[in-house]
Amino acid sequence: MARPAPLLVDLATSSLVSEALPARPAPRLQSLDVFRGLTIAAMLLVNNPGSWSHVYPPLEHAAWHGWTPTDLVFPFFLFIVGITTTFSLGWLLETGTRPRRLVRKVLVRAVIIFGLGLLLQGFPDYELGTIRVLGVLQRIALSYLVAALIVLWTDVRGQATALGALLLGYWALLTLVPVPGVGRGVLEPDLNLANWLDLRLIGHNHLLHETMTWDPEGILSTLGAIATVLCGALAGHWIRSTHAAATKVARMVMAGGVGVALGSIWGWVLPINKNLWTGSYVLLSSGMACLVLAAVYWAVDVRRSRWWTGPFLVFGTNAICAYWLSSLMGIVLDWIVITSPVDGEALVLKTYLYETLFANWLSPENASLAYAITFVLIWLGLLGLLYRRRIFIRI
Repeated sequence: MARPAPLLVDLATSSLVSEALPARPAPRLQSLDVFRGLTIAAMLLVNNPGSWSHVYPPLEHAAWHGWTPTDLVFPFFLFIVGITTTFSLGWLLETGTRPRRLVRKVLVRAVIIFGLGLLLQGFPDYELGTIRVLGVLQRIALSYLVAALIVLWTDVRGQATALGALLLGYWALLTLVPVPGVGRGVLEPDLNLANWLDLRLIGHNHLLHETMTWDPEGILSTLGAIATVLCGALAGHWIRSTHAAATKVARMVMAGGVGVALGSIWGWVLPINKNLWTGSYVLLSSGMACLVLAAVYWAVDVRRSRWWTGPFLVFGTNAICAYWLSSLMGIVLDWIVITSPVDGEALVLKTYLYETLFANWLSPENASLAYAITFVLIWLGLLGLLYRRRIFIRI
C-alpha cells in the first residue's frame, strides 16, 4: 500500500497542504529532526516528574549559578530554532524572495507562538491580573523574531557581529549598570538588573510563581536567548554549505569544543546561569548543542544509522505540538481534583495517579522518574498516530 502524502498543517499561513514536499533543492536533514526529537523528549521528561520533591539531581535545574544536564534542554531547542531559521529563510532568499516579503511570515509565526504560550499560562481561568506574561513559548517567539530579522537582513559576518554585540552588550548591562539600592555587578537572586527590570515592567503578579521574585524567562535575559538562536543560525550556515560531510562534522566538533571551553573560562568571571541566560551559559550550551548535533549528523545522515531514530522522529516532526499539548495535559492533571477511594482524601489527579501506579511500590525517586517516563511514552504513542498518518503541524 502506498504511503499517504504528508498533510502539512501550517498555522503561520493558516493553510492545510497535502504535498509530497518536492520543492526543496535538497532532502530534509533527518538528523535535525532526530536532534529536535531528542530535545523534546528530554523536555517532557524533566518537566513532568511524579513529584517535584523527589527528582534525581541531573533531572533538576541548578538552583542559581552552575548547570545540570537539564539546563541544556531549552538552549538546545533554541539552537535548533536558529538552524531551522537559516534553512527555511536561506532557501527562500536563494529562490529570489525579497526579505521584505518574509518579514510578515516571521511576524505571524512569532505572534502565533507567543499566543500559544499565553493560552498555556492562563489556562483554565485566564485571570488577566495574574496571568504569566512570559514563558517558554513566549521566549521562543521573541528570540526567533529578533534572530530571524537579523538573518533576513544580514550575511554570515553580520550575524556573527550581532552575536558578539549581544553577548558583550548583555554582559556590560549585567555588570556595569547599577541596580538602585544595590549597586552594579551583583548577580544574585532579587538583586540583579534583570530581576529589577522584570519587576518594574512585568510586575510581581505576572511572574512564574507567586512565591518567586524573578522570572527565568524574563525580559532582559531574552538577549541571551536571542544569542543562542544566532549560534544555531551560524551552525545552520555551515551545515547548508557544500563542504564534505566529514569536514562539516569535524568543524562542528571543533566549534563545539571551542564554545564549551570559552563558556567555561568566561564562567570564572560571568557565572554560568540559566535564569539570567548569561553569555557564558550561551557559549557553553551552544557548544554542547554543536557537539551533540555533530554526533547525530554523523550517525544519521552520514553513516545512515537510522534503526534507533523512530521515536525521536515522532517527537521531532511535531515538536511545538508535542510541547504544547503535553504541557496542557500536565496542567489538566494538576487541575482536576478527585476523591481518593481509599481514604476519601481530595487529591489532584496527577497525585492520585502517581501514588496509585508508582509510589506504592517504588522508592520516591524511582517512582517520580517512572511517572515521567510513562508520561513521555504516552505522548510518543499519541504523536505516533499523527506520524504514521504523516500529519505534521508546523508553525
